[in-house]
Amino acid sequence: MIQFNLLPDVKLEYIKARRTKRLVMLASVVVTSVSLAILVVLFFGTNILQRQHLNNLGKDIERDSKELQDQPGLNKILTVQNQLNTLPALHAKKPVAARLGTYLSQVTPNDLSVSSLEVDFSASTMTFDGSAKALSVVNKFIDTLKFTTYKAGDQTGKSAFSAVVLANFGRSDEAQGIENKPATYQVILSFDPLIFDSANNVELQVPNTITTRSNTEKPNALFQTPSKQGGQ
Repeated sequence: MIQFNLLPDVKLEYIKARRTKRLVMLASVVVTSVSLAILVVLFFGTNILQRQHLNNLGKDIERDSKELQDQPGLNKILTVQNQLNTLPALHAKKPVAARLGTYLSQVTPNDLSVSSLEVDFSASTMTFDGSAKALSVVNKFIDTLKFTTYKAGDQTGKSAFSAVVLANFGRSDEAQGIENKPATYQVILSFDPLIFDSANNVELQVPNTITTRSNTEKPNALFQTPSKQGGQ
């Protein structure tokens, strides 16, 4: 069977254009409807649901605030809580006093002992009292303190101790005028607070020319125990 297309080309183009127009209009209507639906949902959520939610939150805040204000001793509780919050910062600033024993073993000569030591971390001072085999040992101890430096992080070569002063010294009555006889001493000095700073790992650098307790295999007792008198 043979068919003949009797419609001219212009008519065919017109029919195609009408179909395309209908598809475009249908797509536009669908997109517009979807956009309007989204706009309505957003408007409803923003102006109704969210506003209602904010109102509910405001009521909850007012209710809870009233309950807190009715609590007895609320101001005291808040004051204690604020003080507790400052404890971590204060703990971080606390000097590491445990390093003191290590430092003493490094800078104290073998023939010198310490009977008492006072450390004032607020003023960064130390006061040593004790005895030594001879005054020359005390001088060696003082020189060691003066020339000891430390390394902390990127800082190195800074003096660990300063203003080292032999405040008092003496010898026993039997040792007067004799050089190498037991002597008592009192040394006062200032130290760099950084050597006790918990935020830094500190390493003392003691002069190698002086023999210290840290280089001795069996050092003598560093601290002296006072002898008991009268059978006590």
